[in-house]
Amino acid sequence: MRIARLLTAVVSAATLLTTTAAAASAEARFHHYVALGDSYTSGPFIPTQRLDPLGCGRSTANYPSVLADKLDVAKFTDVSCAGADTTNMTRPQGVPFNGTNPPQLGALRVDTDLVTLGIGGNDYGVFGSLTSTCPGLRASDPTGSPCEEHFGDAITKAIDNTGPRVEAVLAAIHERSPKARVLVIGYPRIAPDRGYCPDVLPFADGDYAWLNGVEEKLNQTLSDAADADGDAEYVDTFGPSRGHDACARGGSAWINGKDQNVFEAAAYHPLKAGMAGVAAVVLSRLR
Repeated sequence: MRIARLLTAVVSAATLLTTTAAAASAEARFHHYVALGDSYTSGPFIPTQRLDPLGCGRSTANYPSVLADKLDVAKFTDVSCAGADTTNMTRPQGVPFNGTNPPQLGALRVDTDLVTLGIGGNDYGVFGSLTSTCPGLRASDPTGSPCEEHFGDAITKAIDNTGPRVEAVLAAIHERSPKARVLVIGYPRIAPDRGYCPDVLPFADGDYAWLNGVEEKLNQTLSDAADADGDAEYVDTFGPSRGHDACARGGSAWINGKDQNVFEAAAYHPLKAGMAGVAAVVLSRLR
């Protein structure tokens, strides 16, 4: 009986140690985290803005920063920059206020063990074309789809051409950081799946569905690139952000509308709440 009790105690202690070690391992799993990406990663105008360089619009409250804090990583390097596209992974990027953001892949090291990549929306000017053109077309056909008619299949073709670029970036990441877990972060939804809010998102009514389709196409392209790579993972934020689009009321929005607020968020870009929401989605994937 005494031996049985002793064995039970030993097994219980071993189980506790294993569980504790596993928990500690999960919390301290990543030692060097590098964040790569564009403005949907950097967080322009979200307080507090970093100055290295200021023109990148890199916030201390963007999703990489929140994620790094939650994971308690030993070293965190955020080189995301507003306006970046896939070419700025390997080339320097000029930014406002006479600054330069070095090639983002230069931040990777052999011992980097976590990388998040949020890129693709700026390639071939897709995101900028939509936000600069579509609102101005609403007046011509408020209930129609003037923006879709204006662009035709040009946006779709541009996104198709973005896929191979993202695949090339992923290959370069693995080459520099062969042991890193690499996550491709999708874009959260801008427009609601139903209803309209022209005072916030001044697209024509019919262009709301088209805008969602464009985002879904872009996110599917990113997912396909991760699948083709084989060693990267795609993280969907479009689905989890349903009900948190620019039209969401009561503080539920993850995305800012048309009005730029230099103390809150850039127009058509994530709010602080959106960054926290994306960070939670990514954290759930990691854990």
